[in-house]
Amino acid sequence: MPSNKQSMTSRLAYAFGAFGNDVFFATLSTYFIMFVTTHLFNSGNTAENDRMISYITLIIFLLRFVELVIDPFIGNAIDNTVTRWGKFKPWVVVGGTIGSIALIILFTNMGGINKSNPLLYLILFGFIYITMDIFYSFKDIGFWSMIPALTLDSREREKTATFARIGSTIGANLVGVVVMPLVLFFSMKSNGGTGDAKGWFWFAVIVATVAWISAIVVGFGTKEIDSTLRKNKERTTFKQVFYILTHNDQLMWIALAYGLYTTGMTLVNSLELYYFTFILGQSSAFSILAGLNILTGLVAVALFPILADKLNRRRLFFWCIGIMLLAIVTFAFAGRSLPLVLIAAELFAIPQPLVFLVVLMIISDAVEYGQLKLNHRDESLTLSVRPLLDKLAGAISNGAVGLTAVAAGMTTGATASSVTPSGQFTFKLIMFGLPFLIIMIGTWVFYRHVTLTEARHAEIVDQLEKTWGKKFEDHEPDTNNYQYFDAYFAPIAGTLMPLSDVADPAFAAGSLGDGFAIQPTDGRVYAPFDGTIRSTFSTRHAVGIESDSGVVTLIHIGINTVSMQGTGFITYFDKGQRVKRGDLLIEFWDKAIQDAQLDDTVMVTITNANALPQLTFKKAFGSHVSKNDILLEFND
Repeated sequence: MPSNKQSMTSRLAYAFGAFGNDVFFATLSTYFIMFVTTHLFNSGNTAENDRMISYITLIIFLLRFVELVIDPFIGNAIDNTVTRWGKFKPWVVVGGTIGSIALIILFTNMGGINKSNPLLYLILFGFIYITMDIFYSFKDIGFWSMIPALTLDSREREKTATFARIGSTIGANLVGVVVMPLVLFFSMKSNGGTGDAKGWFWFAVIVATVAWISAIVVGFGTKEIDSTLRKNKERTTFKQVFYILTHNDQLMWIALAYGLYTTGMTLVNSLELYYFTFILGQSSAFSILAGLNILTGLVAVALFPILADKLNRRRLFFWCIGIMLLAIVTFAFAGRSLPLVLIAAELFAIPQPLVFLVVLMIISDAVEYGQLKLNHRDESLTLSVRPLLDKLAGAISNGAVGLTAVAAGMTTGATASSVTPSGQFTFKLIMFGLPFLIIMIGTWVFYRHVTLTEARHAEIVDQLEKTWGKKFEDHEPDTNNYQYFDAYFAPIAGTLMPLSDVADPAFAAGSLGDGFAIQPTDGRVYAPFDGTIRSTFSTRHAVGIESDSGVVTLIHIGINTVSMQGTGFITYFDKGQRVKRGDLLIEFWDKAIQDAQLDDTVMVTITNANALPQLTFKKAFGSHVSKNDILLEFND
């Protein structure tokens, strides 16, 4: 098996990649539209400026929807990539390079043609923007798809994901800290705190350079493992996503609830810099908020496991939404009081990573829910829903922000003193009133229809464990391959016992197949024969394997350990992976099972035992066994 350990260099390289990726995304999704509305068009004709801003806003809005349509094809192209450098890294580097160059061009007036030839400018803008967006998507999809390619070890994956989450949190918020200081530093004129075109250009150069360097660091600092499980991966199309959404009702409802929530949340976040610039008149103070967001974001992510355990995900979601709605109301009446604005903005920001993680966990649980309901596991399709919703919210937000800036008079040459009371009212109505309503509707959908709790998910996984092997019950083995397999080795060290003696009624009754149990003295589970991983569980406490000759087995650690949600378990495989006899499959911390007051007996069944030759035990019950001991032989 390939090595599952990652070096600190690899983790840090990946974390820096996440940092640069979110620096780029934050600039594109939040701050680029500020440049467009305040500095890109300065013909001296306000009506002409507003018209061009509206055109650009419409182009961005429409192109983001086009990009949503082609996203699945981007994923397919990445899936089919085969190079000496791996499947994902080439796209990270190429996408990072082209995307960065395009971003810099977009932060210019393209040699003044925005004035001399507006139509040509709009055409070139559309072409460059969609090029940038497509190659950023190649980079983004390739980058976040790399985690399974870096290691098969579930613990290593969690470490890598944690490092990446920290990097992305810092990147997304740090750009907010530096945006106005950098813009004003490079600007010739402050223009009421919005800077000038030169300042925004050099800000874009710095962002693009950081994003490009981070892509190069990922390319040279990480290594993809060679694993067959990444071959012939399922392809995602809108038709498939629509099918899964319409047939997996829990995924549909959480998608609708999250889609509404993230649209409202993104709209508020995208308009915050406008508030600091045109309502407060203190654009540089936005850096204070962004700096606070870095600290509170990291703390919120660290506290999530504790809060989710203490409150459960559902209650945590409602607490977070309640705080965010209170923050919107406070923000709406904060006026020009900087302390009150900062308090309200922080109250709105703190719950956001918690809501994100709650939704991510529920969507992940919807994989098993759909598997039980549809009798088919659609992991890649299910998990593709959230990124699509985030991009959809970004597209809607970009369109709304541009039109809001025009309607409120917050465009080229505007300052806090020039925005009329009517403009302020329009701005606040869209920044606070509309998101409040949208988030409320999303919360109602969640309350009424999202019922996939941790306890229900545990029940679903338990059902899947007990039913996954039914399709193999009459599975005829390949008798011609018995020369490759005629023995079943002990999967774990411990005391051998009859399956009928275990405390789980389903296993004891033999309804899951004939087999045996082992009272473990070690926390390592090994492959009992050469074969292929046929079933994996998100709770990591069980595995289904089929031998090369067609013998199907389920190895299940403990009784009711599904309720531990994977805590204390580490896996070293993925579905479809080839394993050799003696390969380490799972490690578990026995003390964690005991602390949960659960039975740690390892139960093993031969799912298609009725279709096999006679099973002969080679070890007596009550004897101690280890991974090198043959427990069963198959005799004609």
